[in-house]
Amino acid sequence: MTKCFSLTASRNWCLRSTFSSSGLRSTVTDLGDGTTIHCWVPKTRKENRPDLLLLHGLGANAMWQWGPEIIPRFIRHFNVYVPDLVFFGDSYTTRPDRSDSFQAQCVYRVMEANSVKRLRVVGLSYGGFVAYSLAAQFSEAVERVVICCAGVCLEEKDLAEGLFPVKTLEEAADILLPQTPEKMKELMRFTFVKPPVKTPNCILVDFIDEMNKEHVQEKKELIHALAKDRKLSEIPKIPHPTLIIWGDKDQVFPLELGYRLKRHLGDNANMVVIKGTGHAYIVEKPKEFYKHLKSFLLPQTPPIPSPTTTTIAATNHQNGHVTVTS
Repeated sequence: MTKCFSLTASRNWCLRSTFSSSGLRSTVTDLGDGTTIHCWVPKTRKENRPDLLLLHGLGANAMWQWGPEIIPRFIRHFNVYVPDLVFFGDSYTTRPDRSDSFQAQCVYRVMEANSVKRLRVVGLSYGGFVAYSLAAQFSEAVERVVICCAGVCLEEKDLAEGLFPVKTLEEAADILLPQTPEKMKELMRFTFVKPPVKTPNCILVDFIDEMNKEHVQEKKELIHALAKDRKLSEIPKIPHPTLIIWGDKDQVFPLELGYRLKRHLGDNANMVVIKGTGHAYIVEKPKEFYKHLKSFLLPQTPPIPSPTTTTIAATNHQNGHVTVTS
């Protein structure tokens, strides 16, 4: 029986309306190699504003992850670009490459097509891997980097050594790409400190049908490609000013991976730990998340001191600072 109404499709329509009313327009760029990338770009690009690239994580399309809590705030200060990464939303490729470096190359070509020469980039979870690769490959085009709860410095051996709650990449993929209400609830337990309670199965099924049914195998391959043969010693050190943001109770990429990245980058990076949040801190504490982003991405605007913020010298994590906020 055909559904007569989809709550997920309705919200997707509302998000499109929010993006459009915020000054963005939907575009599709054909890269000419079997790859097409959908991207939200400014309706009118303003030369006196910096260019900001927002890269989403696994899950629904980019609109769901950079929605009404974030986009309208950024539009005031930046020319904002929000692509769907390959196999998400309306982006697709016939090429076999599943690496984060390939995703970064695709995004960079879209930025070139939009005449963006210098940009600041924020990568959320999987998007953080892509942002890091973008900065490593196209260093001169990147000004500042924000890595949000992305285990860039993970190693393939970390799974076997018990760093993660799961033991295999296949088990991780089954949770991160849920195909049943039960797996969806398991994902929410992993990503939220206080997951939504008693969400009806019909709503979860609707979301899965609308957002999680396409390109499942390809997305699993993206997850496997992240960890395959990955070694910390082979990860390049990007030279850009970098902000690392993590939830202190993250179960998808444990906090230790944030500290590991901080040690890897040394003086080039500062780290913020948002207390009482998990992997989904962009949903749990969006205003605090935005505050840290703005103070870093617009350095001429000094951060407002807060009595609930403690800054400690990162003596255990090498150079720079770690800020713990509650």
